[in-house]
Amino acid sequence: MTGPFVNWSGSLSFTPGGYAEPADEDEVRDLVLRARESGTTLRPVGSGHSSSPLVRTDGTLVSLDRMAGVVGQDGERATAWGGSRLKALGEGLYDAGLAMENLGDVDSQSIAGATATGTHGTGLGFGNLSTQVTGVRLVTGAGEVLDISATGNAELLPAARLSLGALGVVTQLTLDVQPRYELRRRAWCAPVEWTLDHLAELQHTNRNMDFYWYPRSDLTQVRTMNRADDRPEDRMWAARRVLEPGPWREPRELEVGPTHRTIPQHRELRFEEIEYMLPSEAFPACFAEVRRRILSRHRRVVGWRVLVRTIAADDIWLSNAYGRPTTTIACLQNTSLPYEDYFRDMEAVFRQYGGRPHWGKKHWLTARELRPLYPRWDDFQAARRRLDPDGVFLTPDLARLLEEA
Repeated sequence: MTGPFVNWSGSLSFTPGGYAEPADEDEVRDLVLRARESGTTLRPVGSGHSSSPLVRTDGTLVSLDRMAGVVGQDGERATAWGGSRLKALGEGLYDAGLAMENLGDVDSQSIAGATATGTHGTGLGFGNLSTQVTGVRLVTGAGEVLDISATGNAELLPAARLSLGALGVVTQLTLDVQPRYELRRRAWCAPVEWTLDHLAELQHTNRNMDFYWYPRSDLTQVRTMNRADDRPEDRMWAARRVLEPGPWREPRELEVGPTHRTIPQHRELRFEEIEYMLPSEAFPACFAEVRRRILSRHRRVVGWRVLVRTIAADDIWLSNAYGRPTTTIACLQNTSLPYEDYFRDMEAVFRQYGGRPHWGKKHWLTARELRPLYPRWDDFQAARRRLDPDGVFLTPDLARLLEEA
């Protein structure tokens, strides 16, 4: 790469002091040791889909694009290089008869970048992608190659599964996988009141369920995914015809296929995004206030939609779903339209209801506001200082997130 680095949405642009694409761990170690000796920073970067400044550095930006692919498998566990893009990783696992448990809407991310920022899909029974990680191999800030799993350095696993790239350069990840399977995607439009009234039923009867709310029309698009051999929507709609007679628009079948081809959605339109993870019990009141403010203050400039998803609780120290079933609200805005006033107003609502910001998306919180949201915050900081004692990975942006002034 020459010239500035620009992220996917175009909102983040900077010129690093250097750029490297190591081919193996020895080259990664050399880069880390040189940065340590010179007192400069080094930041790993994935696909650049994140809109937060986690990767910004005036030091060396390190891409693992040359360290990609499936390393091997052992039963229902597979090890992949950290630079593997989710789309290619899905194909590699599929060829081996395997699949990841769940995915998000985007498949251009690297597996190391996606897990480091808490990327997630949707479904009451599924955690974010980091919960599928059972082992992490990384190069620490001291240049040591360290394996972390339940059988070695286990005390570090809750930190390493979602680390913001603050513990080291993740070269390999071991994932829980399962025999490959196919999903059926369906979608339909409905009034927002109907979707909210039936939300619990929709979430519990479908493997994956989320919905978009469109402020301009005040309608929703409900999206469900289930295994191809299971059709819970048919049972739901059959019961609905009896209990609630009316001209229901039944789900449209959009796609049937392997998980890695069915779950992610390809989009040409670029957008900015803020997303907060809320305690699920706080969602109804929070969404009502979000909807009220958008309709009364922002409807004229809101060009896109609001996305609602669910994440299962986990025990990963910096996970936005740590310790609680989570419902997320994401506000999306076309890159051609202003977003900051709108997003800041939404952030105020999300914080009022105990929300935690998505690490890879827009937010304005610093360590002072973040620390009370994470019960194991200090444990993560201890792990970070242990693995990166000289701050090789601690850029000013990361310091604002992790160190109180």
